[in-house]
Formats: sequence, structure tokens, C-alpha cells
Amino acid sequence: MLTFVGLGLYDLDDVSLKGMHAIEEADHVYLESYTSRLMGTDLAAMEKRYGKPVHILKREDVEQHPESVLAAAKTGNVVFLTGGDPMVSTTHSDIRIRAAEQGISTRIVHGASIASAVCGLCGLQNYRFGKSCSVPYPAKNWFPKTPFETIKANQKADLHTIVFLDIQENRYMSISEAVEILEKLSAEDGTRIHLYVGIARAGSPEPVVIAGSAEKMVKADFGSPLHILVIPAQLHPVEEEYLRTFADL
Repeated sequence: MLTFVGLGLYDLDDVSLKGMHAIEEADHVYLESYTSRLMGTDLAAMEKRYGKPVHILKREDVEQHPESVLAAAKTGNVVFLTGGDPMVSTTHSDIRIRAAEQGISTRIVHGASIASAVCGLCGLQNYRFGKSCSVPYPAKNWFPKTPFETIKANQKADLHTIVFLDIQENRYMSISEAVEILEKLSAEDGTRIHLYVGIARAGSPEPVVIAGSAEKMVKADFGSPLHILVIPAQLHPVEEEYLRTFADL
């Protein structure tokens, strides 16, 4: 059995009771560490809470070499942990398909996802979101342009955009870094992003939500990671009022 368990947004207390029961019953516990991370805890705290080792999986372990996970699931109960929800912002459809092809039973224990949390934190209506995108760190001789094209398409359709920010081994993209990248792309395109919404540490006791111009976002103190951006479309009056009340618009 291979069980995908979403850990939620921020710390050890975010996992559901159903998810915790699955962890307690597991013979092997794996943690996918590259798409999202719980910033309110660490590996040692997880192992103490769960009472068993937690094996860290990198991207290549999941996408290219999942054999050890699948082999363990053929003979025992394996739990595959992810931040958020396993099949939303941290999608792992491929490994579930591979398991099914090998006759391995699977199930999903869902967790709170940033995809829905942003709606509650910034008040933008969930049915008005279009395709999401990610902003990676630029590399030598490469500057990412795809996310801006997604934002433009959503804006044309009057849809909001969730913009996921790059997570690397030892650094996390900040809202100010992402805004600077998007502002460079918008200047090259001859267009303008009029409004940003920045969210930091969703799911924590004190998340930060600030809405405003690029200049305001770059100067704002969002604090420690994880950060995420939303590019709103034309605001509904209720959305605008919510942002003024809870996001300093």
C-alpha cells in the first residue's frame, strides 16, 4: 500500500487525524522535500512526533528513481508525505500511476493546500483563478519568461493568478525577488502589472498579507519564508474591500 499524505501548510499540527493514523501504521515513511516545505518544523521534530525514521526524497528520487519507494510499498505500508495537498500544488500523479501499473494499492489523505489558503487570506474569489505559474531563479544565460505569459493570459481573461516562488536546496525566493523579476519582464513587454498581493507563512499563527504596487512590495517586510504571490485581475467590490481590510491595500 502506498498512501499519499498531505501535511498541510506550516507545522506538525496541520496534518489531519486520518493522515496521522496512516503515518502511525506505516512501515516506511518518506518525505518529498522539493516542492514545498513546512517551515514551522524540521526533520528531527517530525521523527520525534511520528516515532519512526523519515526518509528524505529529492526530485530525482521521485521523478526518475522511485524504485525503492515502490518496492517497499509492494510488501508493506508506505506513507509518502508532502507539504500541502499531495495532488494539488504538489502533484505526484506520475508515481501513483507507476504504483497502479505494478499492482500496488494507493490512496490519498488530503491536506490543506496553498491553492485554497490564498483565497481565505486575501479574499480573492476562488472561482476567478486561472492557470497558476512558477517563478524560478534566473540562471546564467537564461531568464524565465513563461510565468509572465501565463499572467498576461489570465489578465486578458479577467482571472487571478497564483505565482509559486522558487524553492531550492538552501534558499527560498522572496516576494521582493519575484516582483523584481516580473517587473523586468513586464517592462520588456511594454505592459504593467498594476497590483500584487504577497502572502508569507500561510498557515502559521501570524501570516503576513500585503497588497499594493511593485514599489510597495519590494519595500515591504514579509519576514521569513515561505512566500507566495497573487496577481489579481479586475477586483470585485467585495474583493477590494477584503484587501483593504486585511491586506493594507
